[in-house]
Amino acid sequence: MINSGDTTWVMISAALVMLMTPGLAFFYGGMVRRKNILGILMQCFIVLCLLNVHWVLVGYSLAFGPGKGFWGGFAWIGLNGVGLEPFAAYAPTIPHQAFMVFQGMFAVITPALIIGAFAERMKFSSFLVFTLLWATFVYDPICHWVWGIDGWLKTLGALDFAGGNVVHISAGIAALVCTLMIGKRKGLNGHSPSPHNLPYVVLGTGLLWFGWFGFNAGSALGANAIAVNAFVTTNTSAAMAGLCWAMIEWTFDGKPTMLGTVSGIVAGLVAITPAAGFVSVLSALAIGGSSAIICYLSVSVMKPWFGYDDSLDAFGVHGVGGMWGALMTGLFASTAINPDGANGLFYGNPKLLYIQFLSVAATVAYALVATFIIYKAVDLVLGMRVSEEDEQIGLDLTQHHEQALTIVE
Repeated sequence: MINSGDTTWVMISAALVMLMTPGLAFFYGGMVRRKNILGILMQCFIVLCLLNVHWVLVGYSLAFGPGKGFWGGFAWIGLNGVGLEPFAAYAPTIPHQAFMVFQGMFAVITPALIIGAFAERMKFSSFLVFTLLWATFVYDPICHWVWGIDGWLKTLGALDFAGGNVVHISAGIAALVCTLMIGKRKGLNGHSPSPHNLPYVVLGTGLLWFGWFGFNAGSALGANAIAVNAFVTTNTSAAMAGLCWAMIEWTFDGKPTMLGTVSGIVAGLVAITPAAGFVSVLSALAIGGSSAIICYLSVSVMKPWFGYDDSLDAFGVHGVGGMWGALMTGLFASTAINPDGANGLFYGNPKLLYIQFLSVAATVAYALVATFIIYKAVDLVLGMRVSEEDEQIGLDLTQHHEQALTIVE
């Protein structure tokens, strides 16, 4: 039976998650060089258009349709059979289409996260084809594994409340593959450029933090106690991670930075995502604080050590943070918080940590191989990277014939 409160909350949450993609556009757009900001904004907004259409036509059926352990199949193509009555196996108190559109916003932002890895150097036409193929052959299957009614990771007992595996690990691993295959940006001389507009980055972070309440608390699929728990743990983890990243920089670099603090906030949001509806508020403090340490090391130590150019740290924050959060769920999950979940290692059930590790390994392996194949195929047919001249001029002019800022004479 439809519950108006649950339906209202899920619809609001869908709107909040939709806002995260424009928030990501500002977060990423402020970090690139001035000549590439419109390229980032265009990529994020075209994903909003492309993937929402994909989701309605085929994506939702592949991700959530019944009948297959790997993929959902084609029963719900074009939303056939997806109406205004609840589908009890997913959400018994809201219209099926409300569940569909809420999940659709996750399908939008996940490939948008990958943009941070190849920023400033991918052809727009190739980006469109790559994104559509990646959503179809990477996101949709992994989504079904974890959240589909007969998905094999769900059947195994893996816990992913709001997208640690489905969103952040899959996108983070894809980001690493893309940055290794497309190569470094030209003319950096070993140093990443400073953000051209740090206030845009801060604005984007604020929008992401705000939207993340829909992302995580909305995943309770109702206005209930689990939604409240997810809301509070999300906020707590983000705050703790931002504080810890600032303290780390202050200790080792002499000064806390704005960029570091917002990076920590995002790391805390990423890490709590798989755990939000399964862990206590005190556990969220531990998850947020530890995620700041792990992601700081991945961005400030591991990336320079290996020398890859993950332009905006999509792998270092989302990939690493997502894996860490999934494993922390295996430690801190408690049925006292959510009876529909499971107890983790710290509550007497070491098996959950093992299952979480398997789910992470499967997601990493599949996303890595599938992304490599898709990238290689698009590169062979269309070419992925812009010319050196276009890269020098910037993607705003060469790909879109626009400039973010003009000089008034």
